[in-house]
Amino acid sequence: MSDWGRLALAIGLSLTLGACAQAVSAEPVVQAPAATRTSHETGGLKTAIFAGGCYWGVEDVFSHVKGVKSAVSGFHGGKASTANYGQVSTGTTNHAESVKVIYDPKQVRYDQLLRVFFSVIADPTLKNRQGPDVGPQYRSALVPLSAEQNAVAKAYLAQLGKSGLWKRPIVTRIERGQAFYPAPAYHQDFAEKNPNNGYIRRWDAPKVVALQKLYPALYTPRFQPN
Repeated sequence: MSDWGRLALAIGLSLTLGACAQAVSAEPVVQAPAATRTSHETGGLKTAIFAGGCYWGVEDVFSHVKGVKSAVSGFHGGKASTANYGQVSTGTTNHAESVKVIYDPKQVRYDQLLRVFFSVIADPTLKNRQGPDVGPQYRSALVPLSAEQNAVAKAYLAQLGKSGLWKRPIVTRIERGQAFYPAPAYHQDFAEKNPNNGYIRRWDAPKVVALQKLYPALYTPRFQPN
């Protein structure tokens, strides 16, 4: 969805949701299983990249997870020359809207981030779309940046496929880490800065509510700015 399309949707939803006291549930929430292959990372802060539809909501959820030190919206998978919102929105650049997450593995493990991701952020059975946004730039993908993350991600996707929680096949894929390009400044911390935006209220705020309900031990009410 282009900037203009997303803005139009936000305006329309603002009109219909303006009187709502709380966000309406946007998408079904599935409590993904705890990973049987847990991660073991040492040596300070770690970084991983997640693609799961519009990066506003992905960033918002991870910014409310204890142990996450930074969540930056951006683009991953394509060339530097096309890493701008206008071109990425055409769906022809191979980029995905993504979020680079820096976290402290002493506070939150990579496998726990995966569990949060598939529980309240992304539907792993949807190909090239999430929520109202359609196109390859909205694909769901995991981008592990170490051998340990890669092993955990592969094991967890296999575990999800056998869990029976979804009727359709799991299509989320693991992508090789490439350069990450931050999105424009006005896209950073967007949900925190624009809580009354119609798109945020309809699609993203409910994800943070679900995080708090499903994983209270991982949730923090304080938004961690990038």
